[in-house]
Amino acid sequence: MYEVMIVEDDPMVAMINKQYVNQNPHFHVCQVCRDGGAALDFLRKNTVHLTILDLYMPKIDGLTLLHKIREEDLKTSVIMVTAANDGDSIEKALELGIVDYLVKPFAGDRFEQALLTFLRRQDAFHDLSAFSQQHIDALISSQTVVSSEELPKGIQEKTLESICDYLKGQGGAELTGEEVADRVGLSRVTVRRYMNYLLEKGTILGRMNYETGGRPSMLYKWNG
Repeated sequence: MYEVMIVEDDPMVAMINKQYVNQNPHFHVCQVCRDGGAALDFLRKNTVHLTILDLYMPKIDGLTLLHKIREEDLKTSVIMVTAANDGDSIEKALELGIVDYLVKPFAGDRFEQALLTFLRRQDAFHDLSAFSQQHIDALISSQTVVSSEELPKGIQEKTLESICDYLKGQGGAELTGEEVADRVGLSRVTVRRYMNYLLEKGTILGRMNYETGGRPSMLYKWNG
């Protein structure tokens, strides 16, 4: 499970962001900070995999905090969630290597998309020891090809059918994403995206398995 820190001075926005994060079983909010100074102190002493960062804050603003995170090589990925929509702020944030940039107000599915972008990157770096050009292009580009207008972006009909047919044929057995990927001949990054989609639709069921002896993993099964 990935530990998440929310850095937001508006209590209502911080609460909403926390709710969005906790809806995804892969994440846990470990801290909420009201200013950049408190956030920097926490990052220096704790493991935080992902930081949800506002730009306009007291003491240390978001871009200054992002600079300090990079300067001190603090190991956290960053998603900017802010009302700032000017080109200068967006350009600076992108130059500092953010995962995504969300402009307030935003829909919950857009927030979830940002979390999935983070998960895809983590899966790729965890699963692969060497990257082909195709892998690198997939990490850098958010463009995906879809085969049906009725399906969300990034979900292809034939791939979805292959995964569903395999899961339906397993008699309710719980499987990891890695096992599904190996059986249907897809990358783990791709299977994770489809599993999240099927979980949202209620087509499959998922639970976190903490009995692995190491990194927890999700177990999936057909809901039927």
